Amino acid sequence: MALAIAKGLKNDYAIEVIGRTPKNMDAFEEALGIKIGKHALKDFDVTGKTLIFAVKPQNLDEVSAQLQGKAQALYSILAGTKLENLKKSIKAEAYVRAMPNMAASVQKSMTTLTGDLSLQEEALNIFNAIGTPYWLGSEKEIDIATALAGSGPAYLALIAEALTDGAVNQGLKRPDAMAIMRGLFDGFGTLIQEQHPALLKDTVMSPGGTTAAGYTALESSGVRDGCIQAITKANERAKALS
Repeated sequence: MALAIAKGLKNDYAIEVIGRTPKNMDAFEEALGIKIGKHALKDFDVTGKTLIFAVKPQNLDEVSAQLQGKAQALYSILAGTKLENLKKSIKAEAYVRAMPNMAASVQKSMTTLTGDLSLQEEALNIFNAIGTPYWLGSEKEIDIATALAGSGPAYLALIAEALTDGAVNQGLKRPDAMAIMRGLFDGFGTLIQEQHPALLKDTVMSPGGTTAAGYTALESSGVRDGCIQAITKANERAKALS
């Protein structure tokens, strides 16, 4: 995720990376495709810098203990990690929690943000480089949004795979089914920007038609409840991580 964010920012910002090993930082630089500042983690001084903190949540204490000074701004992409915990671990003038998703790698991330209002405009500008940023009013909301936007690509991937398998089961060649599924998702992504899901569904589903038959099967199989439960369980996990 750090690499995806850096790719989105590299044309407008000076990128530096802090890492444990020169080998990993060299690989990061090569993947990024530009020369960057590279710094050892141990005793690095963050004073006056804008820091995008991209480590595993469980490594927060270990990594933060090796940083010195007070950052100008801290942007954390640690899932479920509260602002309160960040403030105890890393000194900064202001803090923002951000939750991008894997589409950041193609500059299409739906990134939710919350934190100090003094950083709102800057945060939106930074994360606009990797897709669509959206500011939320509380940490409770960003935890729910993590379950939706952060984890959502995995849920949609499951649906895409299942629909493709269904077409193959009915006799369509898999390469053809994959091509059609990708075209379906591409077009749907545009349509859903302009129409409410319920209205879009009603437009497609004619009385007694093929869509109605398939939609009834989805409802009977509990797909709607499964999706609701996915958000519930992911949100509960985010709370547990905090």
